[in-house]
Amino acid sequence: MTASSEVSPLLAITVLGHDRPGIIADVTGVLAALGGNLEDTTMTLLRGHFAMTLIVACPQPPAEVDRALRPMTADAGLIVSVREVPPEASVASGSPYLLTVHGADRPGIVSAVTRVCADVGANITDLATRLSDDLYLLIAEVDVPTTVDVDALTDRLFSVARELGVEASLRPVEADVL
Repeated sequence: MTASSEVSPLLAITVLGHDRPGIIADVTGVLAALGGNLEDTTMTLLRGHFAMTLIVACPQPPAEVDRALRPMTADAGLIVSVREVPPEASVASGSPYLLTVHGADRPGIVSAVTRVCADVGANITDLATRLSDDLYLLIAEVDVPTTVDVDALTDRLFSVARELGVEASLRPVEADVL
């Protein structure tokens, strides 16, 4: 296999810190200069703090990528982590569902509803929560195995939601048309 046809290793890179304009441009600029190709990314602001995770195919070793990103930790006050990730193993897939939970805020909401999903083998593929005053909102994409009784799962989620004093819904995700 020639160098140009080799597949670059995948790196998981996390960037955390106080938000400011330009963090994404700075990080991705360094990665592009190293020959990195972004495969999956997510970024969000959490109460004024920036949080980004990237999966990058990069021909440079993790230590070199870490060294190139290191100036951002001193100058910009960011925390950066770089590690190689193994090739993705085949994961059984199911049907995509959208889980929403809302109600009065209290500890344990995320733990309780995600435990119900985990107990039947459903995989949370994306999760976001927001607190506005005393109203708590959880939105999660859930991959539910085709062998799971979705009505029974929904009933269990509703039961746990009632115990927590919140409301929940689980509905199939419509296929996106691109």
